[in-house]
Amino acid sequence: MTISTLSSPVTGGAQTGLTSPTYTLTADTAPDSNGRQWVVTALGGTQTGVSTHSVASPFSLTFWRPKIGRILGNPNINTGVIANVPKNTYKWIVRKGVAPLAGQPIQTAVFTLQCDVPAGSDTADAEDVRAALSLLIGAVNQMSAGTGDTLCNGVM
Repeated sequence: MTISTLSSPVTGGAQTGLTSPTYTLTADTAPDSNGRQWVVTALGGTQTGVSTHSVASPFSLTFWRPKIGRILGNPNINTGVIANVPKNTYKWIVRKGVAPLAGQPIQTAVFTLQCDVPAGSDTADAEDVRAALSLLIGAVNQMSAGTGDTLCNGVM
């Protein structure tokens, strides 16, 4: 399965004040050819006060991959060390329209999850790349409600 096969609805992580949140996605056109984008067109569960995507109040999810994948260079012929290992950057970006104060114009909140993968490790050590991502996703999922609380009350 690849990013292009993201299935809808997406079950959201636990959050204070949201009960069994789900998000129905519709494919959208990403801002650039190296991205895939979806917009939230329907909500499930109890999400009082949450809005779906609109021009004035976006609710979108975009996955970005490197436009050109970087590869590992040659090692130094004297030392055998590769001095500069380039990174391939992948990103998830969520944009959500939020009101900074009741009655005020909507502002866009941007949430970015970025993975910088050293070139070459995708083939030489794929299991460790996958393990790092697995831990990240597990931790984010486990700490979903706590992270949401911290974003709203500033307490860790």
